Amino acid sequence: MQESIQRAAKDLAGAENAVALTGAGISVESGIPPFRGKGGIWEKIDPMEYATIEAFMADPVKVWNVLIKEMKTIIDQAAPNEGHKGLARLAEMGILTTVITQNVDGLHQLAGNADVIEFHGNFAWHRCMACDARLETGKIDLSRIPPQCPCGGIYRPEVIFFGESIPPEALTRSRKLSVQCDVMLVVGTSATVHPAAYMPVIAKRNGAVVIEINPEPSPLTGSVSDYLVRGNAGEVMTGIIAELERLRPA
Repeated sequence: MQESIQRAAKDLAGAENAVALTGAGISVESGIPPFRGKGGIWEKIDPMEYATIEAFMADPVKVWNVLIKEMKTIIDQAAPNEGHKGLARLAEMGILTTVITQNVDGLHQLAGNADVIEFHGNFAWHRCMACDARLETGKIDLSRIPPQCPCGGIYRPEVIFFGESIPPEALTRSRKLSVQCDVMLVVGTSATVHPAAYMPVIAKRNGAVVIEINPEPSPLTGSVSDYLVRGNAGEVMTGIIAELERLRPA
């Protein structure tokens, strides 16, 4: 792994416009379970019963009690890990411009990344469905389900439910950045959910070096990514930052 960490650091040191694409794997080390795959949330509950916009509108009490309340508790307790902090450090170093994420936990922003494109919205904030007032998840009062805004409307998380569209501006910007970047870091994603999984393909076709950081190979490995740094995001990013700081001392 050390050899591939050194290779990644060298590629990043020479980058003028690096972009990261992240998935659930980067947040697992913060105690946030993935939605898909082994141990994922969808193993415990049916997303078609609890995670569609139709289900929420039909019975918000049920969806709040089974899905949203649990997610709020998990996110309230979560903090950025070394993977998130490593990407924030890359931004501080002037290497990384933007994080494109499929995650809804808001941990990239908490770590310090200023430019984050969220494909699936953000569980860190809620919005009143009547007056559009926003409130941080940590301040939501669960004494009444569904929680109510002072105006009388009910709160919903600012996530994209199944049946809702990815914000067009998020998709447009992500495609543009994927075309323009010279290095793309793909961190902790299974690369099976589109359109996010297509961003590395766009980057590769436009001449970028695609570096994959994952414990296991993905559909990108050996075809789209130039190489795989095999390991957990926190450990790998810590190693890359240490090597970069050696290559580019302050």
